[in-house]
Amino acid sequence: MSAATKPYRIFSLGDAAITVDFGNVINEAINQKVLNLFYQLRDNPLKGMTEAVPAYSSLTVYYNVFEVSKKIAGSKSVFDFMSAQLEERLSLALPDTNIPAKLISIPVCYEREFAPDIEHLAREKNMAVEELIHIHSSKPYRVYMLGFMPGFSYMGEVDESISFSRKPRPVTVMAGSVGIAGRQTGIYPLTSPGGWQIIGRTPLKLFDADAPENAFCLLHPGDTVQFTSISKHEFENY
Repeated sequence: MSAATKPYRIFSLGDAAITVDFGNVINEAINQKVLNLFYQLRDNPLKGMTEAVPAYSSLTVYYNVFEVSKKIAGSKSVFDFMSAQLEERLSLALPDTNIPAKLISIPVCYEREFAPDIEHLAREKNMAVEELIHIHSSKPYRVYMLGFMPGFSYMGEVDESISFSRKPRPVTVMAGSVGIAGRQTGIYPLTSPGGWQIIGRTPLKLFDADAPENAFCLLHPGDTVQFTSISKHEFENY
């Protein structure tokens, strides 16, 4: 298959990483292909590989340059060696991962105290706040990737009627805040600067550094999230 007809492209990401990109899109089938490759590489890593990191429609493989250099024969470069290994894996029919994705209910308080941007967003969308809440909480969302900070979940896609651009400047966002950016929705696991439109907050802990290994994050790529609206009283007594 020529490079022009391949449904992906492979490129170097700095001196110690290589990325396979299936297109800059939010697409569940492509994301599943990325996750299948991720789990396959996690269980059977490439030579010299140290870590693989999945995203919406791409996967980045990090590797030990010195270890890879020892395995190279002739004039082949480190990139060519890693690229050839990755091409070989991509040529195989990757089965769907056996890792069971979870359906997780996330309680969210959409009251103004926890939702500093919800009234502005509702006005801009020419709808009542209650309608915005109903639209946001009426459908399940796929967790496409984690990033930005430990446990930050990128989920999609929100209904186009409530999609909205990021803020022009970051502000301080409280841990547990639920936001919208474009067609994405996500939850801030820690208090940090952020530019998403904040429409609510969950009492759940999304990241726990003291949890057992592999349990630091509540959500993982491939999971499905359903938001449920709760009152301030329920939030404070959760």
